[in-house]
Amino acid sequence: MPKSFKYITDAKAKILILGSMPGEASLKAKEYYAYKHNKFWEIIFDAFEEGRAPLDYKDKLKTLKKNNIALWDTLQKCKRKGSLDGNIAGETPNNVPLLLKKYPHIKKLLFNGQAAFKYFVKHFGKPQKDYIVLPSTSPANAGVNFKEKLAKWKAALTDI
Repeated sequence: MPKSFKYITDAKAKILILGSMPGEASLKAKEYYAYKHNKFWEIIFDAFEEGRAPLDYKDKLKTLKKNNIALWDTLQKCKRKGSLDGNIAGETPNNVPLLLKKYPHIKKLLFNGQAAFKYFVKHFGKPQKDYIVLPSTSPANAGVNFKEKLAKWKAALTDI
């Protein structure tokens, strides 16, 4: 049964981005959003690093921390064939409420897609903090083009 990663945060984080569950490429690489066609890091680096390409995973994490962004997944583990959120079953959530209690400076939650939000609400109810459900950065979300995703994400990331 695949398991998600430890959260990435520090005491200065103001925004928590929540995905649903790492896909196969991420689990294999042991890195958030490792699938080469996922636009997550491209969006982050466009928003905060003037579009420069990340050097490596450490550079990616450094950019998050520098901009007071925490990262985690709504789910800790689940049964799933492949990487599609639609195949998730038998899920166990991460203890997001405990994380928010431990890091009270987090003021806003950004959900990377409908599935992350759906599982959060299923296990914890509606968020008690400001939140935005953003279009998934996954290539499976082909109904929203990159330009539109980028605009929505940039607006949410920079409005603290």
